[in-house]
Amino acid sequence: MLKTGKLFRLRRLSLARDGRYLLVPLDHSVSDGPIVPADKWDDLLRALVDGGADGVIVHKGRARAFSPDVLKSCALVVHLSASTAHSADVHAKVLVADVEEALRLGADAVSVHVNIGSDTEAQQLADLGAVARSCDAWGMPLIAMVYPRGPRITDPRDPALLAHLANVAADLGADMVKTSVALPLERMAEVVADSPIPILAAGGPPDGSDLVEYGSAVMAAGCRGLAIGRRIFSAPSPGALVSRLASVVHGLAPDAGGATAMSTSSPTGSPITTPTGSPTTSPTDYSTIVAGVA
Repeated sequence: MLKTGKLFRLRRLSLARDGRYLLVPLDHSVSDGPIVPADKWDDLLRALVDGGADGVIVHKGRARAFSPDVLKSCALVVHLSASTAHSADVHAKVLVADVEEALRLGADAVSVHVNIGSDTEAQQLADLGAVARSCDAWGMPLIAMVYPRGPRITDPRDPALLAHLANVAADLGADMVKTSVALPLERMAEVVADSPIPILAAGGPPDGSDLVEYGSAVMAAGCRGLAIGRRIFSAPSPGALVSRLASVVHGLAPDAGGATAMSTSSPTGSPITTPTGSPTTSPTDYSTIVAGVA
């Protein structure tokens, strides 16, 4: 039984109260460097909020710098782990914040990054378990960002491997998991069917693909939302792109047959942990769409 506080916060993570989520990670400023000039952060955030993002994911220091009104209708997720592109091991993640700090910042959820197959996998798993224990004590939702990355991974798009990662996240206490998508994309339905918790499909670097088509495809495969950062904040009009993706995530966009796909809500607006059914067949070759998505 989830504690009342966690249920309330999970509800706030989905603006439409349908148990579906469009999250925009903005933690790249630690891993890769500035994503916008310092004086443009509030403008970016307001564009994302006005576009209909359900939540943004940032590090603790960035959250402290927000204008008080900037997240008027958008959840705050504080990311607890970090690394930089200059590290001797770019797949190693370390904890740089804790759940109590996130609570003091008014966070609706926290997130932790784990790279399965990396040289430091054991410590990252231990960190995830420790954060999950603290989240349980405080009623804080936990999003596990679990990726197949490192020298022991031969096929990071293997559905069986991704299903394993989703279950690692669930078994160690996460409430939802952000991970890569399977190829061919239709096999993402297998990953969803094997996952006890909602799956958020990760976005990735620009590759010339249609992000809205990608979003439609992964939602049709049964994912419960999108967590896309770089492809959104580097777009010419981030707010307009978020608006289109929000329509896809929350069931307002036409499917391949031209009908309107309506979402299914749980009574409380909390995540629905059962599979959503078989994916809609589409003639689009989605292997090209997701080729560069991390």
